[in-house]
Amino acid sequence: MTAGSRGDVAPFTGLGHALVRAGHEVTLVTHERFAPLVAGSGVGFHPLPVDPRAELESARGRGLHRSATGVGKLARVVRMARALVGRMTDDVVAAARTSEVLLLSASMAPLGHTVAEGLGLPALDLPLQPIAPTREFAPPMLGGGSFGALGNRLAGHGVQWAVERVFAPALPELRARLGLPPARGTRRPPGPILHGFSPLLVPRPRDWRAGLDVTGYWWPYDREDRLPAELRDFLGAGPPPVYVGLGSATVPDPRRLSAEVVRALRMAGLRGVMQRGWAGLAADGDDMLTLDEVPHSLLFPHMAAVVHHCGAGTTAAGVRAGVPAVPVPIQFDEGFWAARLVAAEVAPRALPLRGLTAERLAEALVQATRGPEFGERARELGARVRDEDGVGRVVEAVERLG
Repeated sequence: MTAGSRGDVAPFTGLGHALVRAGHEVTLVTHERFAPLVAGSGVGFHPLPVDPRAELESARGRGLHRSATGVGKLARVVRMARALVGRMTDDVVAAARTSEVLLLSASMAPLGHTVAEGLGLPALDLPLQPIAPTREFAPPMLGGGSFGALGNRLAGHGVQWAVERVFAPALPELRARLGLPPARGTRRPPGPILHGFSPLLVPRPRDWRAGLDVTGYWWPYDREDRLPAELRDFLGAGPPPVYVGLGSATVPDPRRLSAEVVRALRMAGLRGVMQRGWAGLAADGDDMLTLDEVPHSLLFPHMAAVVHHCGAGTTAAGVRAGVPAVPVPIQFDEGFWAARLVAAEVAPRALPLRGLTAERLAEALVQATRGPEFGERARELGARVRDEDGVGRVVEAVERLG
């Protein structure tokens, strides 16, 4: 069970496919628009009624762009999510009634654990970001960085409290429906939590309790194994291009941003592949190609560098491909992942989208693509990450639950 953007869903398609190969029957419970992601994988699908893209493009969703700080954006998201949780509850319960084990993303954990308790089912938390408070860094949802050891832990508990506020209005009625007594808050007893990212990028914090583990990445299921003909022709017509995409992020002025990116690429003397995504990016010219959906696992290895918003999934795909990055974080955990790429020395620096200029982007692109050190470090990190078996560790944990 997962909710959110494409990056919150895609890793679970590969995990589900691995569980199917291990002999399990698997259903992905998420937003209906992501049903095509499991086509051909053997994974079943149970739709949730909320459309995340429609929500982001609504007046309420566009209001997120007016909050510059992580705290301000988080507060707006909490208010928006509180209004949506109740619409998903019936479908979550219906899907759980035909299940034996619930696997829960961080975005569904408070709701999913209540359902699991009511139906007497085991549940396993599978977050894609570090979610437990730690002294070592500030919560990723606030953009990372550090407030000092004590400040980091306090901020981590604050973010957990904010997430609990999302579900607080829906849980009392749900507990009553499932025959459960009223709960004090929404905190759960400690259990195992397996995090789907690489310890090479984020080592397990030393002050985490036992049971909080980092497995390595879970790669999306990709049914396609060949690039589109138009893209193959473009790649063959010149030197490796630079990928530019913002995934499921939305922006206030796609046309202006697209023009600024194209100007940066041409200033740096580079060709570009621009992915429309939910931001609606587009570019014209013999040196530019605009794409819709192409698996990053196929596309990224052909790139000279990848310019992206640093969502958890896109960050993982770039690292896996072994190519340098130019992070352009927008909000929430994207600043955290951008900083991790810089610390790993596979990116020259982060360029937050707010205040991005063609000149700054062109300078970073020249560094990323012309300085051999970034390419060498990216290739080394990619090879080590590809050797990890994050999915295998989750399959083992699920089978221990059974």
